[in-house]
Amino acid sequence: MRRRRETHQDENTKPTLQTPNSPKSVSDKQIFAFCLAFRMLNSLLVQSYFNPDEHWQGPEVAHRIAFGYGHLTWEWKQGIRSYFHPLIFVPLYKFLALLRLDTAWFMMRAPRLLQSVFSAVGDLYLYKLSSVLFGDSVAKWALFSQLSNWFMFYCIARTLSNSLETVLTLVSLYFWPCMRTSSGKSSYVSRKWGLVLAALACAIRPTSAVTWMYVGVIELFNARDKLKFVFLEVAPIGTLVLGLTCLLDRFMYGSWVLVPLNFLKFNFLSSGGDYYGTHAWHWYFTQGFTVMIFSHIPFCIAGIIYSKQWKFTGLLAWVLGFYSILGHKEFRFVLPVLPIALMFSGYSLAMIEDPGAGSPQYKEKEFSKKRNKFPPKMTAAILFLLATNIPMALYMSLVHQKGPEDVMNHLAKEAFQGKVKSILFLTPCHATPFYSMLHHNLPMQFLDCTPSEEKGVLDESDRFMMDPVSFMSKFANNWSLPSHIVLFDSEEQKLRSFLISFDYREEKRFFNAHFKVDRDLQASIVVYVRIQ
Repeated sequence: MRRRRETHQDENTKPTLQTPNSPKSVSDKQIFAFCLAFRMLNSLLVQSYFNPDEHWQGPEVAHRIAFGYGHLTWEWKQGIRSYFHPLIFVPLYKFLALLRLDTAWFMMRAPRLLQSVFSAVGDLYLYKLSSVLFGDSVAKWALFSQLSNWFMFYCIARTLSNSLETVLTLVSLYFWPCMRTSSGKSSYVSRKWGLVLAALACAIRPTSAVTWMYVGVIELFNARDKLKFVFLEVAPIGTLVLGLTCLLDRFMYGSWVLVPLNFLKFNFLSSGGDYYGTHAWHWYFTQGFTVMIFSHIPFCIAGIIYSKQWKFTGLLAWVLGFYSILGHKEFRFVLPVLPIALMFSGYSLAMIEDPGAGSPQYKEKEFSKKRNKFPPKMTAAILFLLATNIPMALYMSLVHQKGPEDVMNHLAKEAFQGKVKSILFLTPCHATPFYSMLHHNLPMQFLDCTPSEEKGVLDESDRFMMDPVSFMSKFANNWSLPSHIVLFDSEEQKLRSFLISFDYREEKRFFNAHFKVDRDLQASIVVYVRIQ
């Protein structure tokens, strides 16, 4: 009688799609191996330029540490970046140099290949989290949604700190008892792992604390011993990770720097991020996040409604709502919660495959007998998602804004042959990679865009973009003529006569984009070389 009551209680409180003892059809090792192969191919197919931080705040800093030269942007001079993330790439660079593989090809692709390993871990833990919550059927389709989503393909293999933050968020959520419907003797230990990973995510991106504030409050509410949770887990682990990162930054900066505090002051207390542009409060809901989810939107909404996993729905709403308050908005800021939305998409797809999949009494092995082929609705849904996401992923990864990486790859090869003496970049600030891809210690100069403490004061990059001819006429009085000049065709058209007058000629032109993004159309990027 007692055994029957326990069984009845489990069936009504644990909404899984599999029985606890049912064997898994695919092991975690097999899933990880598949995801790793997929993400490595993903990283090789990503050949476009998305955000300057991918190169300038990670590999560029690591290159400076590993090889002794590389540019540190103004953020490092003001101490609002931690060295924790760039140091991940230092052993990779050292290893390449040791094997004499630090060629243009490897310097361009090796950091993304390393990130692809982390990305595969994130994919695996999305599968595991979905399996714990809903069972293997939903987990399978959640993984499909993650791998098929164009923005995850476009962004997760990049060396952005947001990409690693996303991976750490997925792994950490799996270990938090409050975010799982099942709990057991290991929940106390798993929570500690969740806390460690959450603290590491905050060390890499202090804004990750937005996510863990929400999760922490839920865990505190559900914890049996709240004082123990706060004073014996959160405080010691948080202090330990913060202390270690502070020691690391103390060693690298040469003085005591509290990065999270400086980051908070600049981005929140002084709205320093607004210097780079602002958007309407609803941007994430009407444009940003909807573009990221793309054609998965109807499946995501249906999954939210039918799964009734309100804690994860609340996490989505909390993160999007919080970032909506800030003036400066970017796609990558909300990347850590995109997999959660895609998990709901996976739930919806599992329901289409078998309407009974959402039932707590559902048994995976019973449905496997009738799984010879997909029902017509399921086939249509899969084809719809693939037909909409694959072209988008490939176009954005292989075509759109490919010029900056192509031009640096070209210059790296030319520099290896001794044909490049110095380079001037007459482009918007940080519009191309830098030493981390050139990998030659040559004089290089670009237009500065350090934020001014005085409002309304234009930086060097903005002054150039407003009137290239006038800017260069003044600039020419104090410049030493570089061997190569790089600029976009929109400015090249205005400066062609000026460049010819200084004995420059066009050497190479690279396609960049079919449509404009933030500025005028930058259809191509051009390299001018000075005739000796």
